[in-house]
Amino acid sequence: MTLDLRSVEKVYDMNSVGVHALRGVSFGIAQNEYVAIMGPSGSGKSTLMNIIGCLDVPTAGTYLLDGADVGALGEDQLAEIRNEKIGFVFQTFNLLPRSDVFHNVELPLIYAGMRPAMRRKRAEEAIARVGLADRMNHRPNELSGGQRQRVAIARALVNNPSILLADEPTGNLDSKTGAEIIEVFDDLHSEGNTIILVTHEDDIASHAHREIRLFDGLIASDTIQSEAA
Repeated sequence: MTLDLRSVEKVYDMNSVGVHALRGVSFGIAQNEYVAIMGPSGSGKSTLMNIIGCLDVPTAGTYLLDGADVGALGEDQLAEIRNEKIGFVFQTFNLLPRSDVFHNVELPLIYAGMRPAMRRKRAEEAIARVGLADRMNHRPNELSGGQRQRVAIARALVNNPSILLADEPTGNLDSKTGAEIIEVFDDLHSEGNTIILVTHEDDIASHAHREIRLFDGLIASDTIQSEAA
């Protein structure tokens, strides 16, 4: 699955004043790329992530996802893309506290209407893929921060998405645990996944093969990293 943003703008109406979060952003991401999107607070990173993830649509410009104009899609079509094509990993994990690891991971498959036997197989495979097969029946409060993030990654992977989109995935973790989580992303990329990391940390971004820096809603730089960490 490929991404192509062409002169994308996003303007928010704040008390009848237009606030420009993105000011004509253009770039493409090919299948199996490993990209870090960086920038200071207020640079437009979160807005860009929301548009890439089909959580929001541009005010102007075009976002093509595998050739389809996202801005022309209805809510049901956008929801289908989010559930089947894009896996989300958030800084705060966003796990259900009263549900065990297995149920948290199988949840997207329930929304997709998958049969129970296939759900179990897919969820168990995703949990094993992140090294938590022995924690399947534990609740989030019985896991470390790094383990909770691994659960979130397994949930993001369970539908076999084309793109894995991670927003500050190590932001709530100590440096050692954060490094372990980034190793998971490195492994997933080597297996063929397209990875997009939104981060403000240079050492995390150094694992990506390409770095896009935003400043004031514009692309300040777009560079291929000569040697990823």
